[in-house]
Amino acid sequence: MTRKRIVPSLLAASFATVLAWATPASAQFAKPEDAIKYRQSAFALMGAHMGRLAAMAQGKVPYDAQAAQHSAQIVDTMAKLPWEGFVPATKSAKTGTRPALYDNMDEVRQLVERLNRETGQLVEAAGGLDTLRTQVGATGKACKACHDKYRDRDL
Repeated sequence: MTRKRIVPSLLAASFATVLAWATPASAQFAKPEDAIKYRQSAFALMGAHMGRLAAMAQGKVPYDAQAAQHSAQIVDTMAKLPWEGFVPATKSAKTGTRPALYDNMDEVRQLVERLNRETGQLVEAAGGLDTLRTQVGATGKACKACHDKYRDRDL
């Protein structure tokens, strides 16, 4: 393929990608309940696998490098998913999310970026028990930072 054909193809592909990202997340959910179910499912899976990793890190279950790696990869993937489910139509729902989250999305994005950095490091750390122990703590602190500000445990 010649360069003259490649450049327009790349431009078209780039434009299509930008358009896909520009589509509001709320368009992906038919009802606010769908967005809530989506994000809660991602958080549930993330929590279940963090629990498995924490149990290994705390010595409550034997360390298994393969199982740790598997759970860490799931945590890392799930940590990237729930955020598009925080659409404005869900702000008034009684879900355990404080309404302030929707008013502070820039801060939430920073917290999410921190979480994603930590979960990425969790995947690397899962290969050894000592590194897993340290990184489970750091990842847990990243989760807690958001929970402390935006999770209402009374609901």
